[in-house]
Amino acid sequence: MAEPAYIVTSDSETTGEEKSSAFSEIAIGIDIGTSQCSVAMWSGSGVELLKNTGNQKTMKSFVTFKGNTPSGGVSSQLSYEDEMLSGATIFNMKRLIGRVDTDPVVQACKNLPFLVQTLDIGVRPFIAALGNNVWRSTTPEEVLAIFLVELRAMIEAQLKRRIRNVVLTVPVSFSRFQLTRIERACAMAGLHVLRLMPEPTAVALLYAQQQQQSSHDSMGSGMEKIALIFNMGAGYCDVAVTATAGGVSQIKALAGSTIGGEDLLQNMMRHLLPESENLFRNHGVSEIKRMGLLRVATQDAIHQLSSQNSVRVDVDLGDDVKICKAVHREEFEEVNRKVFEKCESLIIQCLKDAKVEVEDLNDVIIVGGCSYIPRVKSLVANVCRRKELYKGMHPLEAAVCGAAVEGAVASGINDPLGNLDLLTIQATPLAIGIRADGNKFVPVIPKDTAMPARKELVFTTVHDNQAEALIIVYEGEGEKAEENHLLGYFKIMGIPAAPKGIPEINVCMDINASNVLRVLAGVVMPGSRKPAVPVMEVRMPSVDDGHGWCAEALNRSYGATLDLVTLRKIAL
Repeated sequence: MAEPAYIVTSDSETTGEEKSSAFSEIAIGIDIGTSQCSVAMWSGSGVELLKNTGNQKTMKSFVTFKGNTPSGGVSSQLSYEDEMLSGATIFNMKRLIGRVDTDPVVQACKNLPFLVQTLDIGVRPFIAALGNNVWRSTTPEEVLAIFLVELRAMIEAQLKRRIRNVVLTVPVSFSRFQLTRIERACAMAGLHVLRLMPEPTAVALLYAQQQQQSSHDSMGSGMEKIALIFNMGAGYCDVAVTATAGGVSQIKALAGSTIGGEDLLQNMMRHLLPESENLFRNHGVSEIKRMGLLRVATQDAIHQLSSQNSVRVDVDLGDDVKICKAVHREEFEEVNRKVFEKCESLIIQCLKDAKVEVEDLNDVIIVGGCSYIPRVKSLVANVCRRKELYKGMHPLEAAVCGAAVEGAVASGINDPLGNLDLLTIQATPLAIGIRADGNKFVPVIPKDTAMPARKELVFTTVHDNQAEALIIVYEGEGEKAEENHLLGYFKIMGIPAAPKGIPEINVCMDINASNVLRVLAGVVMPGSRKPAVPVMEVRMPSVDDGHGWCAEALNRSYGATLDLVTLRKIAL
């Protein structure tokens, strides 16, 4: 007999007994990785990881579109590989969500055993699963929402109560546009996002709690400790430097990239079968099966190479295409040399941004699925000049445990033992600014600014009697405007007629404790304290799907006619 589909009910159906319980209000911590997912909550004295019906604490992040009701990887672990070979399973949604089809990450996803179709014009990619010889289209947000619905049902069945508030971990490199897509997927699943925490920030909070408990046990004074956190999973690599003392953790710098285990896997697939891209170009049923077979065999080989020096790959892909090859660990490391070099550069950059020398580090923490790869461990240890890495955390559970602790703190839970007397001072992972000075990206809030934050810059006109100014807001680290993520735009109208360089256009950016970004802009004429026109206040991001087109269309329509140049900074 088929199991009933999961139904998400509204908060109005929560019983009075459930509402009266303070314990039921604790937010759940969720770490949805590119390949795996885990859930945890504060149990009153510590963090408890929740298990699925198969008694597993980590679950595969995928959704299978087979039959009338899609099913996620929360409970159906055993069928994952079989379903993947059929093209009916969509995974890696964390890599795809909130990206346009010109994004290199999306282009790399064309090698996955389901359909990722692009027009290469800067719009959302078309993704579909194959079921009964029919391509069923969907979006990364919908796939994530389906998975979250199943995850929510699992949690509610265990806790025997409704849940709504969650704390989710996200990669450092996620743009604000991507964060809104995560929030949208949660809303579709009936969940309210209390916090979106960069993954190394969640690990930093857990580290702060451990140091606080350690100082209590040893009757110490809680001296400041500086730690580097390296987190590398299937889809992303993140680095953070944190200073911790007395339960307070301040993020001094963040660095992130879209490199991860998926890149290691695809590089090895191309190495084992150089003509793979041509063989799988059309995404037919037989081609998808071959793609899945090669993927599974390569994945198994990489896992084995973490514990042994060589492995034999022996797989029959059909149509006289066979792979029989011995792969050595050194070969794997050479094939992925550029990925490992990028990891090293992220660590070096993060230390530089934090103004911290390796000699100043008290601890080096390495977490994430790729932390089991010997080369990853050695490169982190070598860059940080450490003989031993921090051993106080489970690499696959650290982020979700930190999210669970944040869920309790953000929910206002009081702990008599002081285990929740914690504070994390987060930092902006990317700079936020506007286009000015001739198509340059001019940051108003620099990268690694402590949050909440409020910064202001003054700009002026570039043309005589310029009556309008276009405020185009970006987020990123590129020098040119188009190298960054477009967050939104608006026009300032009615600027009084004056020679260029006279009107002062104040652009203020404000990020509150909930990470909500507001952009305010007003015009002040010399000799006056009052704005010449009403101040514009816009919450960002304000652009929706097709944002890749927006920047091009804005440039084509306006060029530099409504541009600005930087006048001066305002000390706040």
